[in-house]
Amino acid sequence: MMHSAGSANLDRSQSFTVVHLVDGTYELFRHFYGQRRFNNGQDKPFGAVVGVLHTVLEMIEDGAAHVGVATDHVIESFRNELWSGYKTGEGIEPALLAQFHPLEKALAAMGVVVWPMIELEADDALASAAHSATNDERVQKVCIWTPDKDLAQCVNGDLVVQVDRKAKTIRDAAGVREKFGVEPALIPDFLALVGDAADGYPGLGGIGRVSAARLLARFGPIESFPSKVLGERHKLALLFKTLATLRTDKQLFADVEELRWRGPTEAFAGCVDRLGDKRLLERSLKAAPR
Repeated sequence: MMHSAGSANLDRSQSFTVVHLVDGTYELFRHFYGQRRFNNGQDKPFGAVVGVLHTVLEMIEDGAAHVGVATDHVIESFRNELWSGYKTGEGIEPALLAQFHPLEKALAAMGVVVWPMIELEADDALASAAHSATNDERVQKVCIWTPDKDLAQCVNGDLVVQVDRKAKTIRDAAGVREKFGVEPALIPDFLALVGDAADGYPGLGGIGRVSAARLLARFGPIESFPSKVLGERHKLALLFKTLATLRTDKQLFADVEELRWRGPTEAFAGCVDRLGDKRLLERSLKAAPR
C-alpha cells in the first residue's frame, strides 16, 4: 500500500526501534539539481552537502533515532566488470562530484553513521543494512529513504518499507505489487527483463512492464522459465538479473544500537565553518539527546 511519508516519522520515545536508511548519493543529486533551479548556475561549493545535512537533521527532529547513510565513494562497482555499459562516474558534473567525499566527512562529523562504498554500491549497503536490521528482534520497522526501483526488492511486508521523499509516499509490499505488478522478491527479474536506463543495462527488447509482469506471474523467476520463452536471450537475462540483484551480505554493523544518533562530534563546529552554514551546528546541538 502507498501511505503518506509523514507516517515514517516516529517518536524517539516509543519503545520499539525504527531504523532509517538513507541513500546519500541520491540525496546529494537531489539537492544539487534542486538548488540549480534557484542559483542561476552559480553552484555553491558545498551547497548540496549542506542540503543533505539539513535533510538528515529534519529526520532526526521528526523522531528518527537510528540512522545510517550509504554513499557511493566511487561510482564504479563489481558490476562494471560484468557489463561494459554499466553506469560509471563519466558525465557527472565536476561541481557535483567534488561534493561526494565532503558529504561523507560532514555526516561523520555530525555524528551520523555513514557507509562509503567502493566495490559495492550504496544500494548494496542499504540492502545489507536492512537485512541486518530485520534480524534484530528489537527492530519493528526499517525505512529505506530512496525512490530507486532497485530497492523495491528489499521491501518486506510492512516491516521494511521504501520511502519516496519526493512523492511523499511510503511503499510496502502491497505498494510494490501495485506499482510493478510483481512481488518484491521478483524485482531483480522484472528489471532484468525491462532494463534499467539509470544503471546502464537495456533489458530484453520487446518485453515491456506489462508483459514482464505477466511472464513472471506465470513462470516465476527467470531461472524457472522454459527455455523456449527467452530462447538465446535467457543467459543475457540472467546476467541482467545479477546486475539488478542487490547484495545483502555486507556486514556494516554488529548491533543496531551502533546506528543511534547521539549528537554531533566535537569536529562538527570546524566542519560547519568550512561548509559556511552555522545553522547546522545550532540545529544539531538543539536536536541532540539530553
